[in-house]
Amino acid sequence: MSIKDEVKKCELLYEGKAKKVYSTDCADYVIVSYKDDATALDGLKKGTITGKGSINNRMSNYLMQKLEEHGIRTHYVRELSDRETVVKKVSIVPLEVIIRNISAGSFSKKYGVEEGIVFDEPTIEFSYKNDALHDPMLNQYHAIALKLATKEEIAEIKETAFKINEILKKFFADIGVKLVDFKLEFGKLPDGTIVLADEISPDTCRFWDAETNEKLDKDRFRRDLGGTEQAYEEMMSRVFSDKENK
Repeated sequence: MSIKDEVKKCELLYEGKAKKVYSTDCADYVIVSYKDDATALDGLKKGTITGKGSINNRMSNYLMQKLEEHGIRTHYVRELSDRETVVKKVSIVPLEVIIRNISAGSFSKKYGVEEGIVFDEPTIEFSYKNDALHDPMLNQYHAIALKLATKEEIAEIKETAFKINEILKKFFADIGVKLVDFKLEFGKLPDGTIVLADEISPDTCRFWDAETNEKLDKDRFRRDLGGTEQAYEEMMSRVFSDKENK
């Protein structure tokens, strides 16, 4: 089936904290549906961010396409609506990859440093994607020992993650935003090809205004700062201002 052909949504395969995944009548594709549900603090805090699903879906799709223009392989296929997108069916590599450019969040708490320190070069962390174990941090040797990925796959994931960081840092700098840190997930196609999966959004990234350092991401929900919906809408407006100016 060509990606230009229509795909039919079938049964619900999985429902997570922020998305639902449906099978389709084509074995190669699934449909991802984004929700407004929000969780934080390892699921202890729950709520709703009105409009979040639509914003995360559309923003992530746009950024995935931008990355593909720079040679990054992704799972993106086609946006169906404000909340639903066809993506390639992948087996997720159970590693969360965190890139940090500036100290913030758990990094600052863990190492006792203030937020806002710009690193000389970005850092990378891995977490074991396992809700039951609360996504513990691990290093690449642990990942290999646990057979979460091979040495070669981890090397490719690291190289790709740093390349994504450079592309996105420039993109966001051009729209007046600091890319503080962000989480990536990767998946494998049936032939073993590794592609970027999941999403790129205010749920998975820390965004600060370049001049004021105002938080424009999920931290507003995590920390009860208020104005969460407005922050998501502001990021959406800035990201799509790039599109409108092309």
